[in-house]
Amino acid sequence: MKLATLKDGSRDGQLVVVSRDLTLAHYATGIASRLQQVLDDWGFMSPQLQDLYDALNTGRARHAFPFDPAMCMAPLPRAYQWADGSAYLNHVELVRKARNAEVPESFYQDPLMYQGGSDDFLGPTDDVIVPSEAMGIDFEAEIAVVTGDVRMGATPEQALEGIRLVMLANDVSLRNLIPAELAKGFGFFQSKPATAFSPVAVTLDELGEAWQKGRVHLALHSSWNGRKVGMCDAGPEMTFHFGQLIAHIAKTRNVRAGSIVGSGTVSNKGVEKNGHTDWPKGYSCIAEKRCIETIQDGQPSTEFMKFGDTIRIEMKGLDGRSMFGAIDQEIVSTGGRPKEAPVSLVKTHGGEGEAAKD
Repeated sequence: MKLATLKDGSRDGQLVVVSRDLTLAHYATGIASRLQQVLDDWGFMSPQLQDLYDALNTGRARHAFPFDPAMCMAPLPRAYQWADGSAYLNHVELVRKARNAEVPESFYQDPLMYQGGSDDFLGPTDDVIVPSEAMGIDFEAEIAVVTGDVRMGATPEQALEGIRLVMLANDVSLRNLIPAELAKGFGFFQSKPATAFSPVAVTLDELGEAWQKGRVHLALHSSWNGRKVGMCDAGPEMTFHFGQLIAHIAKTRNVRAGSIVGSGTVSNKGVEKNGHTDWPKGYSCIAEKRCIETIQDGQPSTEFMKFGDTIRIEMKGLDGRSMFGAIDQEIVSTGGRPKEAPVSLVKTHGGEGEAAKD
């Protein structure tokens, strides 16, 4: 089934069931008003939601209405935990290679992970509000899962049983703030503002054969200023699957229902051809593109995002239809969106839109 949370003026929104083709929705009020309630009592409530989902898809739901992603909050608008991994080690390898550094052997044995803020998530079409372009604004296209309870000491295989839902994420990064924060030895903080999530979260059965051993074997599409820059395969090159990521958290503590675990930037290796390395599937964050440029040309040429830039992140299922709906956001200053200028004063935007074409 597919679940979403609609804006209603409250912090936690209103839970709805969404049709498989993402065209219709139905309030789940008679079963649960919030997604966290369902996660806390999954065994009892999820079958009821499944019945409603089946009725919605077969035209038997009496009070269905058109589904509008613009009305969505994050599926879980605030969570008990948001832990983001770096499961695609090709991303780490590129970053290290760009600065002539080796990847420690331990990185291949134990997942990298940071604890992000989980009190203020963004909906799929909410603006990304940033104080300054000088902070190095970057998108990060990722996959995330929502868990039920997973006990301390769970194995990766046991941890997989705790996954309830899958969704997409835009883990926004302020790249120019990261070096100083990491130099303090205490990890990301101000460099990681609110994360956005896809309109809907889906149960594993919706993924069908695309869900294999804790990985989503589909392409993740990223479009920057309307130009597709990434079509990265999310499955084969995921070094640590979601069961391993969750088990990493559970090594010394329980993981409670309503925890969100991210994959990190989806990344694919380059392809060698005639002595030259190319990345035909593109990139899921600008930092990776800049690393590729540094490796090839000695320095980066693509700039980070500017105010007014847009980012769209989407994944299509094996049937070619959007699986989660799209994250579709605009970068906006803390002063708000600029007023429209007269046509005669509007200049061609030759910043990041052009840089993304390099």
